[in-house]
Amino acid sequence: MDSQKYFRSKNILHQEPNLCDKVSPKISSKKYNTCPTKQDLSTKASNVSKTPYLDEVFAEFDSDYLERAPIQTISVLSYFATSLFENNNADDVLWDIVENCIAHLQLEDCVIYMLDKDKQYLIQKAAFGNKNNGEKKIVSPIKIKIGEGIVGHVVKSGKYQYVKDVALHPKYIVDDANRKSELSVPIYIGDEIIGVLDSEHSEKGFFTDDHIFLFHLIAKLTEKKLKQIYNNSNVCNINHDNIYFKELELLMKEGKIYRDPNLGLSSVAQKLKISSNYLSQLVNKLTGQNFADYINTFRVEEVKLKLTNANFANYTVVGIGLESGFNSKSTFYSAFKKITGISPSTYRKAC
Repeated sequence: MDSQKYFRSKNILHQEPNLCDKVSPKISSKKYNTCPTKQDLSTKASNVSKTPYLDEVFAEFDSDYLERAPIQTISVLSYFATSLFENNNADDVLWDIVENCIAHLQLEDCVIYMLDKDKQYLIQKAAFGNKNNGEKKIVSPIKIKIGEGIVGHVVKSGKYQYVKDVALHPKYIVDDANRKSELSVPIYIGDEIIGVLDSEHSEKGFFTDDHIFLFHLIAKLTEKKLKQIYNNSNVCNINHDNIYFKELELLMKEGKIYRDPNLGLSSVAQKLKISSNYLSQLVNKLTGQNFADYINTFRVEEVKLKLTNANFANYTVVGIGLESGFNSKSTFYSAFKKITGISPSTYRKAC
């Protein structure tokens, strides 16, 4: 089933005449026309079961909804989830989300509005695009009264809006630039709206069903992360059953990617489709090593095997080190001695 048919099957989309708006109720298992059963929630979608952090974050989310998500959608969402893992500050979470929306969804801008304490206004709290000055500070932030503008209407109605042509929408408010289309999705905590995830684009009808799908999931992820922060609790515990760590070990032991002398934290994180920070914490917690030492452990083990293998008797010690992934003699000797306690030359003679 394609995403358009799926959204219609859940009554998530309908169009208002003339405005080309798509409006939906809050996405929540409590609000679905077909409430998921206990068995539905215990049977995770195959895509999500491969992403453990999502599996916990969306434990109460409709598994059928996620099951229909393309694998690239789950990959993007997985990156979002793992990039937020170490953030324990609400402002940092909001800025991380808008930055990643731009980077991974190829948007022109992204803004998160949050309700003020009196719940009268929406205030821009994080932005990426023209509204961002590179210092996690919004350029010329605006306040929007509840009910005003597209984002204000989203809060008042409790429904998201996709406006294909803002020129046809009487509530459109120009911010930093006059754009053509806008997508606004409410952010809830429980049954209460706390903010809005919003993006505008210079093309009419730019946003697709995939954008709508992802924005709702990102809004749900934001809710879960903020609840974790407010409750001072852990959403996810790293253990040896972590699928990312298993995939990492497979890449090392079977793929032998450590032989690449240019291998780094970022490149491996990209292979796993997770954030660099999450990968660093994963390795540190499960191995007790930093990422560089973890990689070098595999290189040293290969060197040890070759130093005792008659087929490599004519190889120099340094040659074996370079062939095993080290990028210089000094790095090789330093790592080998750190891990084994002796030099590679001494090790060869002893064996």
